[in-house]
Amino acid sequence: MTTKNTQKAMAIELKLLAVSFMLAAALLQGSEAETSHVVLGTSGWIVPPGGSPDYVTWAAAQTFAVGDILIFNYATGAHDVAEVSKTAYEGCTSTTTITHTTTGPTNITLSTGGEHYYICTVGNHCTRGQKLAINVTTSTTTSTPPPPGTTTTSPPPPSNTTASPPPPSSAATPLATAALPMITLFSIVLAMLH
Repeated sequence: MTTKNTQKAMAIELKLLAVSFMLAAALLQGSEAETSHVVLGTSGWIVPPGGSPDYVTWAAAQTFAVGDILIFNYATGAHDVAEVSKTAYEGCTSTTTITHTTTGPTNITLSTGGEHYYICTVGNHCTRGQKLAINVTTSTTTSTPPPPGTTTTSPPPPSNTTASPPPPSSAATPLATAALPMITLFSIVLAMLH
């Protein structure tokens, strides 16, 4: 191979390498994948044997952010999921609900920050502990709400501005992971130029 051909091949190789790195950086920077949280893990959305502390303990171990997905696993007819106010959560009342889903499993995309409260309205399930309180953050700093009955100070509620819609549920695969085949292809082409 002549020096001119070698230089030309190296220039092409460097260009492909630069494009690969730029593509990878752009995809990694632009993708903030949501996290799917299976409520109470493998137990699912149940009347917990330990009562509501089971849900408090589970929520305390999680980090919830806008865009994340709550997955309530339950059999249709056995349970339901109602998002309610703090007052309704504490009193296990479901006369006014924010959302109410009766078909399991239920996936809820967290589209706003702040405290969110969920109960089961079937029978006395809520009073037996089937209720969940979470705090959804809009930034990278996270926390979960304290157990009911404790007092904390909280920032003022967000103003009534229109929030952007949540990402489609098909976005469960991070964009960066989806780009992996393209990066692999560039690497193969790069190796073939040697």
